[in-house]
Amino acid sequence: MTMLPAPGDVKLGLVIDLDTCVGCHACVVSCKEWNTGGYGAPLSDENPYGDDTVGTFLNRIHTFEETGESGPAQVTHFPKSCLHCEDAPCVTVCPTGASYKRSEDGIVLVDEDACIGCGLCAWACPYGAREMDAAAGVMKKCTLCVDRIYNENIPEVDRIPSCVRTCPAGARHFGDLGDPDSDVSRLVAERNGFDLMPEQGTKPVNKYLPPRPKTDRQDKPFTLPALAEPEEKGFLGWLDRALERL
Repeated sequence: MTMLPAPGDVKLGLVIDLDTCVGCHACVVSCKEWNTGGYGAPLSDENPYGDDTVGTFLNRIHTFEETGESGPAQVTHFPKSCLHCEDAPCVTVCPTGASYKRSEDGIVLVDEDACIGCGLCAWACPYGAREMDAAAGVMKKCTLCVDRIYNENIPEVDRIPSCVRTCPAGARHFGDLGDPDSDVSRLVAERNGFDLMPEQGTKPVNKYLPPRPKTDRQDKPFTLPALAEPEEKGFLGWLDRALERL
């Protein structure tokens, strides 16, 4: 079985803002493209245009709708990938040492040459963050784009995970969560960031920022006729009324 390294000072990870994510799947597409053409073997798609489609994705988005006793329904888009846990059960259960955690930055990776495809790490992961690649016969997972964030051959602005670079809503943030003064750590502190399923005791590095509650507007409905009412004339009047309803 693989041993976990002693916790290091650097803990690279993601902070995901559930209040900002719009569920557009740009991060999913970008992740698929980068990891198919970059680190390791390509992420396969079996029978992509048929009825029994099977594909490997390192990042997925789940969408939930919550309806309370009062107020409007609230939709939350929940991106999920490997959380690069400090106490990663997927590492300690691996019989070949293929699954391992780096001491220098805390990233959890898979050595595809050593992976035998037994699937024990997938069973051990409480978040369902690992996927068996049907074509390669090995386990795949988010690498935090380790082949990108240290790549000095690309512009510095691009040396962040592909999903973060792509997100049009700015819902994904990358940095050192081991540094309390980093931008991501301050963001977690200011917005009451939380661990996913802390009761599992895995100490995930990635954090989530909670969605803000939506208020129930009892004013005029947000419709084009309502916006066209002659309260203030001209384009500026229309724009003012539109912004008031956002």
